[in-house]
Amino acid sequence: MNFLVPDGFRPRLLLTAFCGLLSIAAAAGGEEPPAITEETPYVQSGMVVVETMLEMAGVRASDFVMDLGSGDGRIVIEAARRYGARGLGVDYDPRLVKLATENAARAGVSDHVSFVEQDIFKTDLGAASVVTMYLLPEYNLALRPRLLALKAGTRIVSHDWGFGDWRADAETTVPVPDKPVEVKKSSTIRLYIVPAKVEGAWRSRLSPGARDARFELRQKFQEVSGTAVIGGRSLPIERALLRGEFLSFRVQDGQRTLRFNGYVSSGRITGQLGIGDRSYRWRALRADSQAQG
Repeated sequence: MNFLVPDGFRPRLLLTAFCGLLSIAAAAGGEEPPAITEETPYVQSGMVVVETMLEMAGVRASDFVMDLGSGDGRIVIEAARRYGARGLGVDYDPRLVKLATENAARAGVSDHVSFVEQDIFKTDLGAASVVTMYLLPEYNLALRPRLLALKAGTRIVSHDWGFGDWRADAETTVPVPDKPVEVKKSSTIRLYIVPAKVEGAWRSRLSPGARDARFELRQKFQEVSGTAVIGGRSLPIERALLRGEFLSFRVQDGQRTLRFNGYVSSGRITGQLGIGDRSYRWRALRADSQAQG
């Protein structure tokens, strides 16, 4: 669909805002988030970018999409129109909220999406299964702790800017010949999947033989390392993968490779242990859990 832009209203393409950024270190360090003001630039995402963002997020009808800095509403409107998803757009500019609401009505998705005038730093993100954004880097970093606190598996899609040393789970660049900012006429889209919290000690009992095991996991975002103590021997954890709630890793126990995988939820990991061509049920509990392994 074509999105309406009212007479006399043009996106605020303040290129200096992209150069004179606030201190990223301060935003990441938990200080007051940067203020959203009339000087904050509004730059529309091209439709090829919108489509790519929704595809990377794997949006489906069961999702609730929240767009932070929603502008004319195109991201949540397209999520509803193409995939049947529900959504909420958040913007500080009442003109854009009104425009987005009108665009949703024109697209016939007013029953699926809504728009609110609100500070994105005061918005409750808890209902979102997908969060999208095209914000300046310091805003991304200020939002990062709140995004990481969302339910494991929540998908975050950011246009052009990342989240500091939080590495993207997937990344792609698309050509945007009519892009109004930057010299390069392309956009980079990054997907982040909120990782489960796995750092710490876990205890388990391994089949066959009911051997006691203990896992000491270290975590930096979705990157996991650590050691496994099996049969009194400390062994390194190898090839660890954490993607949302799903965790997998390997341990070389003598001549045998132990392949662990499972889903993390409520202080436990439930899944499978593979040894050779055999597979066994596997469960690990937080070491301080009172439940029985």
